[in-house]
Amino acid sequence: MKLLLLGGTEFAGRAVAERAVARGWDVTVFHRGNHSVPDGVTSLHGDRTAEGGLGALADGEWDAVVDTWSKAPYAVRDSARLLKGRVGRYVYVSTCSVYTWAPPAGYDESAPVVDGDPDSASSDDYAQAKRGAELALEREFGAEGSLHVRAGLLLGPHENVGRLPWWLGRIARGGPVLAPGPREMPLQYVDVRDMAEWILDAIEGGLSGPYNMMSPSGHSTMGGLLEALVDVIGSDAELRWTEPQVILDAGIEPWTELPVWVPPGTDMHDALHGADVGRAVATGLRCRPVRETVADTWAWLQAIGGEAPQRPDRPRKGVDPEVEAKVLGL
Repeated sequence: MKLLLLGGTEFAGRAVAERAVARGWDVTVFHRGNHSVPDGVTSLHGDRTAEGGLGALADGEWDAVVDTWSKAPYAVRDSARLLKGRVGRYVYVSTCSVYTWAPPAGYDESAPVVDGDPDSASSDDYAQAKRGAELALEREFGAEGSLHVRAGLLLGPHENVGRLPWWLGRIARGGPVLAPGPREMPLQYVDVRDMAEWILDAIEGGLSGPYNMMSPSGHSTMGGLLEALVDVIGSDAELRWTEPQVILDAGIEPWTELPVWVPPGTDMHDALHGADVGRAVATGLRCRPVRETVADTWAWLQAIGGEAPQRPDRPRKGVDPEVEAKVLGL
């Protein structure tokens, strides 16, 4: 298989590139040159937002393209127009944020979505930008030629948004740790490598349309995640499980200041940890144990010196140590 990746140097795109190379695919990565590319790929340079920036893609044919763009939809529109007729299938890594807020627990791919403009040059609204890109693909490639991978929480090696890396750093520091409860709260996420494998299988299988992309809810729990962190790192961290209301009363923001966690029984939990992923599971999604995700991410983080890369367009995660200590009564 010949695969083109539009952005294959970081996190999700890199995982797809690496897994495709491991399968023996012929992989081309189109990128701006700001990061190293995985071994075994052909590298093409260009900036899709600049005049003539897609020039390196003027020639060539591929079985499929995987696009991870998360800004203004017009860039996806222009890429799709240029590649139309030379690519068999266009795969877009979208997001479950395209569903109209707040989707109820158990929502599937038929849930209402936000409005989007495929020609928009704005990226101010993340959900609308992603939906606009989906619409751009459907316009150029048709419903049968486009695949929307509506990802939820992504974890794993090379993470550049600071969720699991923050928890790894916090647990490594040890001592009393604010553990947001309840311990048995179900989580829903996907290891970026498992998503990558599913995408490659989907290309081979000729899948199209939207797919919610995360583990079944409860694949792990908050307790399972944090206890795996302590065990893998070998830390002396003491998990102090704290009721959700205590955390909220302290003004701590779910999801950002305590990454991954959102209060159970809220619309946030239903939306972020309660999607129906039966369609993805039925088409081959397999999710590795949480301990494996934690261990591999920890190994990668140590290998690069302990400081994870951080996307400049994403806010930094984590609770202030003084606030944490105050909540814990230290």
